[in-house]
Amino acid sequence: MSNEWNYHTLTPEEESIEQVLAQELAINTSIANLLVQRGIDTVEKAKKFFRPQLTDLYDPFLMKDMDKAVDRLNKAMGKKEKILIYGDYDVDGTTAVSLVYKFLRTFYTSLDYYIPDRYDEGYGISKKGIDYATENGITLIIALDCGIKAIEKIAYAKEQGIDFIICDHHMPDDELPVAVAILDPKRRDASYPYQHLSGCGVGFKFMQGFAINNGLDIHTHLLPLLDLVAVSIASDIVPITDENRIMAYHGLKQLNNNPSLGLQGIIDLCGLRDKDITISDIVFKIGPRINASGRMMCGKEAVDLLTAKDWQTAKAKSENINQYNENRKELDKKITEEATAIIDNLEGFENRKSIVIYNENWHKGVIGIVASRLTELHYRPAVVLTLSNGLATGSARSVQGFDVYKAIESCRDIIENFGGHTYAAGLSLKVENIPMFMERFEKFVTDNILPVQMVPQHEIDAVIGFKDITPKFFKVLKQLNPFGPGNPKPVFCTKRVFDFGTSRLVGRDQEHLKLELVDSHSENIMNGIAFGMHEHNEYIKGFNPFDICYTIEENNYNGNSSIQLLIKDIKPSDD
Repeated sequence: MSNEWNYHTLTPEEESIEQVLAQELAINTSIANLLVQRGIDTVEKAKKFFRPQLTDLYDPFLMKDMDKAVDRLNKAMGKKEKILIYGDYDVDGTTAVSLVYKFLRTFYTSLDYYIPDRYDEGYGISKKGIDYATENGITLIIALDCGIKAIEKIAYAKEQGIDFIICDHHMPDDELPVAVAILDPKRRDASYPYQHLSGCGVGFKFMQGFAINNGLDIHTHLLPLLDLVAVSIASDIVPITDENRIMAYHGLKQLNNNPSLGLQGIIDLCGLRDKDITISDIVFKIGPRINASGRMMCGKEAVDLLTAKDWQTAKAKSENINQYNENRKELDKKITEEATAIIDNLEGFENRKSIVIYNENWHKGVIGIVASRLTELHYRPAVVLTLSNGLATGSARSVQGFDVYKAIESCRDIIENFGGHTYAAGLSLKVENIPMFMERFEKFVTDNILPVQMVPQHEIDAVIGFKDITPKFFKVLKQLNPFGPGNPKPVFCTKRVFDFGTSRLVGRDQEHLKLELVDSHSENIMNGIAFGMHEHNEYIKGFNPFDICYTIEENNYNGNSSIQLLIKDIKPSDD
């Protein structure tokens, strides 16, 4: 599949702002260009972007119901009520439960936490969880990363004399649960300045409000828990902008300098000790291991790890979770191969705009990953379903720019329940409704997806020459971290580059290209790596001109650091 290259250009007005920023900040115009593209149009905004300050976090009491939530928690602690911290089994949910539990246990002992079993109870608030609370004399449940749609379950809890405080970040329906407080920046009547907090981020704001109300030292008790917030922001793929950028920036500092024992255990197993941990490391190394607990066994073990008080416990739990992740990878590979075989045999698949497949024997814990792989492979929205508790239960993933949540919502009359975000959602429906769902989901996608959304896109921020890639340029570029949604890692293009004569194939199967390149405007020799692009070798070795799009990385080898281009795509140059 050929990739489209989209070049970002500035308007004349934006070009004027670019020049002002470059001059006032003494930075390369290409860096100023990147700032303007990210909506940073003043020197003051640029300074805040480069140096995120914790003092710029919003007042938590701007969030609807924050005063009610804090009052109810104060009342519970004052009356020595039993409190249950309840959360989803994914990374966002388990980090949120861990953060609230770790913060509150400093001041209060009548606490417990609960993570529903993915296979026995499913997503969100469960009747079994409420019954557990009733049996143990719990009168207040703090729900994290779930609860906004649990209308019947929370009504059931109220009948048992149990109050709920909901801390969620998912889209609510028109009707809200009968909770004493609902903290969700996506509420239709919300006035909070930032909508895109993670579930753990909402939990952090709740604890911030509680700390302010009670005159507690936030620097001592709460800010050290920002490592958990950073892990949730990266893993839940929420925008790293505004307040999320501040929390991710300082959370990464905590993760690198003084992580909790549980996170240190995972860091060691990932081979990241003494390395500069980035958002990418969380997404591809730390997050999947935490997730593996809920996928393969029970998410509660992830909370056991993240709240560990001694190194021996943290080490043992992290080793368990690492093994779950190894098992998960094997299962993921097997099911992906089976799913691919189904698609290869689907009649007329090439004319369809979506993927919906079902196998009652697939492992529920990995179907979300399989959906992601199918989306990457075929570049169209994908829904993967399996059988769980008598229902077809599945995960959906989407392509850039297409709202898969809305596609599922359009079928809500034949769905038992659903929830999620623009690019990732979950659902369950009766098995007999799968053919109808497949047809209606396909129709919605066909009617709403744009042709450009079904082709892999490379968004190119700027066209530069090798002469621009100086140590100073790279130093300033790194200050744009942390990268992620809303602040993607900049992609550059250099046109008409040539092999220096020393490029070669590398890898076990000679599938990668190790490049040494020059361009026509400087004598700089740039090193690059192009994974899986062996098919370009013959053209490159013929000293033909070609264009590259790439990100700029730091390559550390044997204690030496150098700049390396990570090639995303290669195209022959136009004559």
